[in-house]
Amino acid sequence: MNENNNLIDEKHELTAGAMLRNARTTGRRKREIPTIAKQLCIREEFLQALEDGDYTVIPEVVYILGFARNYAMELGLDADIIVSKIKHELGLVPDTTPITGTDGERTASRRFSLRNAMNFHWFQSAYGFVRRNWIWFAGAFAAIVIIALVVWGVTHISNNSPAPTNDPTPVVTENKPIEPAFRKPVRERFETKNRNTANVVIQAISESWVKIEDARGSTVFSRVLVAGDVLYVPKGDKFKGTFGNAGGVDIWVDGKLAPRVGPDHTRKNGVSLAPDALLKATTAAEKSEKTEKSDKNAKSDKSADTATNATEKQSGNQ
Repeated sequence: MNENNNLIDEKHELTAGAMLRNARTTGRRKREIPTIAKQLCIREEFLQALEDGDYTVIPEVVYILGFARNYAMELGLDADIIVSKIKHELGLVPDTTPITGTDGERTASRRFSLRNAMNFHWFQSAYGFVRRNWIWFAGAFAAIVIIALVVWGVTHISNNSPAPTNDPTPVVTENKPIEPAFRKPVRERFETKNRNTANVVIQAISESWVKIEDARGSTVFSRVLVAGDVLYVPKGDKFKGTFGNAGGVDIWVDGKLAPRVGPDHTRKNGVSLAPDALLKATTAAEKSEKTEKSDKNAKSDKSADTATNATEKQSGNQ
């Protein structure tokens, strides 16, 4: 009985590190720290720090207590006594606190320490694996970034590309009418909504009232145009125009100037604004002008011949 009491007193007098070192180096099962470190998956320097009582080597208190408990259990020591001694050495508990705790405290402390030790060991193992194979992780990361950029580029291009059409009907683009070579600087434009489709364009050379009617006789435009004003007539061949000063407007058909619809200061009603009709009038005017020139030339030639004959006859009489 006295021997057991002396043994307990001796254990209480020794530090936790001394008890761990004695248990490892004495008796029939002498063991080396590297061997135990591999079995417990705890770094050698941590086990050496526990034996030396240098707890600053281990980063956290929970790891100190957890490693100490596992080390003591491996060496066959009372883990609760070792942990309790370390708590006293670290000043975590008052000096009056007994070295050994209750069964509930020992069980909870053992589970908590073992769990934290295993978590720390897992972290160490993962960190070591990444550190040894960092080049592979860097390559994989670079490959992921390149693939992501390629996918983004393909998606961006496909989204901005025009959607293919299955309609076999060819697209017919309507030729934009030629803007006439107006004889007057443009002052103001009217009915510009028809500008891209109008075949007939009217420009006032002098002030004139202009009214445009559709096939039903409904007025689509009515206004006094002053010199330079431009009117774009709606596309079609059913429109008619009324001009208060027929000689005061130029009518252009597909960029070509048509003949005037009447003399100055003359009212003209119901003038067809169909492009074909206006072009026919232009052709007729050109033919009339050519005929008139031809007649003038013929008369001039006849007069010259008459004068020549008269001269020759007079010369013969003499």
